[in-house]
Amino acid sequence: MKNIQKSLPNTVVAAILLSLIGCAGMSEQGQNTAIGAGAGALGGAVLTNGSGIGTVGGAAVGGIIGHEVSKPKRKR
Repeated sequence: MKNIQKSLPNTVVAAILLSLIGCAGMSEQGQNTAIGAGAGALGGAVLTNGSGIGTVGGAAVGGIIGHEVSKPKRKR
C-alpha cells in the first residue's frame, strides 16, 4: 500500500500532462477550462489527503474558474 501512495502523485502529474496534449485543437477557453480542472483536481487531492470528493470538488471549482477567466469581455 505504501508503494501505491508514493507513486500516486507522479501518476497524477503524468496523467495531467498527457491530457494537456489533447488540448491542441481546443479553443483558448476550452484549454483554460481543462487546465483549471486539472489544477483544481490536483489541489483538491492535496488539500484533502487524496479524498475522492475533494478531488472532484477541486476539479469542478478549477474548471469553472478556468472557464470564467478566459470568457470574452462584453462590450457596453
